[in-house]
Amino acid sequence: MLSKLFSALENTRSSIRNAFNNLKSDNLSDEDIDSFEEQLLLADIGFDTVDSIVNILRKLTKDSYSERIREYLLNELPEKYAIIDYDSPIVIMMVGVNGTGKTTSAAKIARLYRDQGKKVLLIAADTYRAAAIDQLKIWSNRAGVRLVCNNKTKEPSAVLFDGLSSAKSDAYEIVIVDTAGRLHTYDNLMSELEKMHRIIENRFPEFLVKNLITIDSLLGQNSVVQAKEFNRHVPLDGAVLTKLDGTAKGGIIFPLYKELRIPVHFIGVGEELSDIELFEPETYLDGLLGSETNN
Repeated sequence: MLSKLFSALENTRSSIRNAFNNLKSDNLSDEDIDSFEEQLLLADIGFDTVDSIVNILRKLTKDSYSERIREYLLNELPEKYAIIDYDSPIVIMMVGVNGTGKTTSAAKIARLYRDQGKKVLLIAADTYRAAAIDQLKIWSNRAGVRLVCNNKTKEPSAVLFDGLSSAKSDAYEIVIVDTAGRLHTYDNLMSELEKMHRIIENRFPEFLVKNLITIDSLLGQNSVVQAKEFNRHVPLDGAVLTKLDGTAKGGIIFPLYKELRIPVHFIGVGEELSDIELFEPETYLDGLLGSETNN
């Protein structure tokens, strides 16, 4: 049975494999190279990575470059992500621009930890978006985890403080904070995010803070710009690649890690709570290239 990730990357995989198949000889013309380069750039793999692949093509024969390119790409990916049992309880703060899937990702990750036997709490700190709390209530019920929210305040830091106080007193192991979507160009909202991060570090030092940015796989290279700006305000520990379906290109993992050293931890491959996968480089590369790039 094919994984959802493999199926989601079908269009990109087909395009890349066709690009390889069109390289018919060892004596590649500039036109051959340009066409191949264009196909990889369209997959959002990133200019620097594509440039390195082209250099491999120019140096090696057709019999050897497929294997060498796959080896190179594997080395450019972050390591396999595994959920670690820390000695301290963890606060996972979900950040990102509007519409990138923070709320659904928060619920999916909460369910994943709950299924591993962890005591999980969700905090609804998106106090701006209409119906955000109601949406998270539905998701938290589906995930089978408790939710802390407050309809009477528009101050996300107050909700965060109350939620962490509750988590501390009731010995929750995993706390996942759903923050409001914000454009990375809005300084006041980014400062608010900094404030929330400081509250966790200064007022609740017993919690280990992990900031995850949700990356919409449909947005392409603009996602790298977003991540860079968010990382200036709160240290990003990883990313959640969302909305990876048949229309997404999927190559954004390469520039995200190569340029910013931000690894993808989770990949969202559908709308159901179970539609989330831990990042595994071999599996991802199989989805992007197939088991062999020249098949």
